[in-house]
Amino acid sequence: MTMLKRFGIIFFCSLLSPSQEVLSGLSCAVSPGAMQNVLSDAIIQNGLLQQHLQGLVLPNIVGDGGLLNSPTSITGLHLVKSQLPKLSVVLLPGIGVQLTIAAKLELSGNCLVGLLSDLIDILVDVNITANIKCTNFESGTVQVVIEDCLCILGAIKIKILSGLLSLSVNEIVLNQLKATLPGLLCPVVDIVINLVNIQLMGTLNAVIPVGTTGTIHYQLASLPFTSGLFLGLDLDGAVKQVGGSIIPHDSSASALPPLLDKLLVLGLRQSFLNAVLSLLIQIPPQTFTCTPEVFSGASRLQEAITTLVPAGCSTCRGTSPLSVKLTLSGNPLILLEENKATVELSVMIQVFVQHLDGPILNLLLLKADLGLNAQVSIAGSRLVLGLSLG
Repeated sequence: MTMLKRFGIIFFCSLLSPSQEVLSGLSCAVSPGAMQNVLSDAIIQNGLLQQHLQGLVLPNIVGDGGLLNSPTSITGLHLVKSQLPKLSVVLLPGIGVQLTIAAKLELSGNCLVGLLSDLIDILVDVNITANIKCTNFESGTVQVVIEDCLCILGAIKIKILSGLLSLSVNEIVLNQLKATLPGLLCPVVDIVINLVNIQLMGTLNAVIPVGTTGTIHYQLASLPFTSGLFLGLDLDGAVKQVGGSIIPHDSSASALPPLLDKLLVLGLRQSFLNAVLSLLIQIPPQTFTCTPEVFSGASRLQEAITTLVPAGCSTCRGTSPLSVKLTLSGNPLILLEENKATVELSVMIQVFVQHLDGPILNLLLLKADLGLNAQVSIAGSRLVLGLSLG
């Protein structure tokens, strides 16, 4: 069984290229749902957003209280945690990705109303929406830019330990948070998005070993592109033999099939797979001795061959068994058809006799083209080709 390592490609960038074609042998179309899963894992599930929100420094909130209320001062206000964060993604054709993060921020600090000091807890709903696009493509990398970041505050709940809370404190806190929080949260989102971009770009610029015979180096070939239904990526895939020589493959354009109900479609060109197979299938010459236990027809074959050689050739007759040697000739080829894949191998078949410590007598040399049925499947993290004789 031959195994091709499946490319661990994760997708992030926005989509600017007008092309929707495969440019270099590999191409991917990613649904908004798949992007949302990846970004949610990277930003929320892995704690990256919480980590950077912890460093949030909120300014003191001060109110003079007016004529009928006591002066109010809230200091040391900090984030305790973000509750129930959720992330959603919408594709913006020709613009990029719209990312929305909704969460409840739990804040805590010290509250001084007049001469009364108390602890204050604030729970505020926030909804952050940012439009993200990629620009400045160079050497397989892109720069992520956030445009039009909008932070909207929803319900705000305020609680102090004593339970005494005036309407003026409510109003002061609400006004101050609306004025300051958006300017603090959007830069945090910008930092987080750029860190995630660096992480995920690493999955689009990688060197994959192919056994001990070579490597595949793939990287982003151009700016990503989008429609309202999917994000698309073109990749450069260079197949290199040990020593650095590149195995060429056709990189002409080819359209991807629609996503339909799939989260991701990865397209590999036939010529690219041929280059990879030339590394994977490097079978050394195989020699088989046709003993009766291995090949029941060996004696009859030997008798038939002896009738074809000159009668005076004494070395052709004897007890030495026949040997068959199989040698791979040329590079393997994969042929892709609808719902069908075939791997073609050319081999040299050598039938010979060799006495102990004697010369080799070639009886037959035959070139054969083998057609192997290829069953394609994905197991674990690998693309698997199961080969069988057709």
